[in-house]
Amino acid sequence: MRKKRLAEILKIIRENEIENQDMLISELKLRGFEVAQATVSRDINELALEKSPSEHGVSRYVQKSEVKHSGSGGIFSQAVISVDYAINTLVLKCRSGWAGAACDAFERMNFPQTVGSIAGDDTIFVLARTEKDAKDLYEKIFAIL
Repeated sequence: MRKKRLAEILKIIRENEIENQDMLISELKLRGFEVAQATVSRDINELALEKSPSEHGVSRYVQKSEVKHSGSGGIFSQAVISVDYAINTLVLKCRSGWAGAACDAFERMNFPQTVGSIAGDDTIFVLARTEKDAKDLYEKIFAIL
């Protein structure tokens, strides 16, 4: 039963823009699978699903292999819409709800010019060490996008 359920989950996420576990549970119920949220959570981990914006901008579950990673940008380049800077602070505008994931990806890029970053829902602030560092980071981020 578990293998069938896992296969059905993969089919569901390929055919639909599933944004959250509740939507996935509802789809599974429509297909005859009665599951608890904890089971679906374990299934998502086992299948290594992650969220990625669809062509409509909806945050949906996909298999990691389906996420398009462009260079070191990956989710970062998908989530960030624009970048600008003033003095030593950069402002990155993101798709709604994606700033946290983009900020995490940014931090993993380990730019030594940064002091730190903070994310809201659709905005990331990055504190650079100097004005020159902010300009350099702006150019690097712009190239990733």
